[in-house]
Amino acid sequence: MNLRSQIVLVCVGSFLITLPTQLFPLSSSAQILPRSGVTGQPSPALLAEQVREIAQRITVKVLSGRSGGSGIIIQKQGLIYTVVTNQHVLTAGQGSGYQIQTPDGRTYPGEVVRTVSFEGNDLALLQFRSPGADYTVASVGTSSSLQAGDEVFAAGFPFESEQLGSAWTFTTGTISLIADRAIKGGYQIAYTNPVEKGMSGGPILNRQGQVIGINGMHAYPLWGDPYLFTDGSRPSTAMREIMVRSSMGIAINTFVQLAGGFSNSGGMPAASVPPMTPTGAIALPEEPQSSISAPQQPEESPSVLPVLQETPILSNPGSEPLW
Repeated sequence: MNLRSQIVLVCVGSFLITLPTQLFPLSSSAQILPRSGVTGQPSPALLAEQVREIAQRITVKVLSGRSGGSGIIIQKQGLIYTVVTNQHVLTAGQGSGYQIQTPDGRTYPGEVVRTVSFEGNDLALLQFRSPGADYTVASVGTSSSLQAGDEVFAAGFPFESEQLGSAWTFTTGTISLIADRAIKGGYQIAYTNPVEKGMSGGPILNRQGQVIGINGMHAYPLWGDPYLFTDGSRPSTAMREIMVRSSMGIAINTFVQLAGGFSNSGGMPAASVPPMTPTGAIALPEEPQSSISAPQQPEESPSVLPVLQETPILSNPGSEPLW
């Protein structure tokens, strides 16, 4: 081998050694955000610190009267941002209005969207107008392929003393159970992440930084028995024990199905996703038989959530709060 060939090999080898350090740069730029999986292309796994950064940019504080919780920026339409949260977060603020505090510390009045029916599931939508800021919109994943043991992350603003949501919180854990059907309020995902009061409405994310669920119920509820399926039946003893010691969330597929088509991630439409497939008491859902339908092009079918409907809040889906 001559001297020129040796020099070329050394240069190529140096490039291969340094390349991996540039795959996932930690940056405040929105460019690190993964696109939603609706394109059919798998998103790369991110570092936990990157998922944390994404979660912090998409999570908002929802002030509801003298109480409140958390929410997820799920859509942007011009100057209007749409936030998904829990219905029980808004119930406490009926008659007193709502405020949304964004990651940069600004506070905006929030308006309830009533034109989307969540059919008794513990979900609600708020919208706010921001003419001078550009907030990150969550990337929507799918909950159809979740399995027990999958790593997940949860975020939100828990209560601290008398100050609502004074510290943004990010927790790690794993999926402990995918129920074969939802209990009241639409809760179907059990996970080991610690979730405290005030984190309701915050995101559950996968390793790709995509939202796959919505927080809503912490482990060991203080009162009531929320572990009742919507058809009136009860989970098995084994399943109930897992639910009781786990946090519970609503699958993102449930939200997408009930909200209909909506534009996500800067105008990219979210896919139509299948429901989580029942396979037994503690069995995991099988992969859907049909592939995710291709997203419609925004210019052909600009299906979006309604904007700023100034209307009364929907009634509480349950007879008592989940906390």
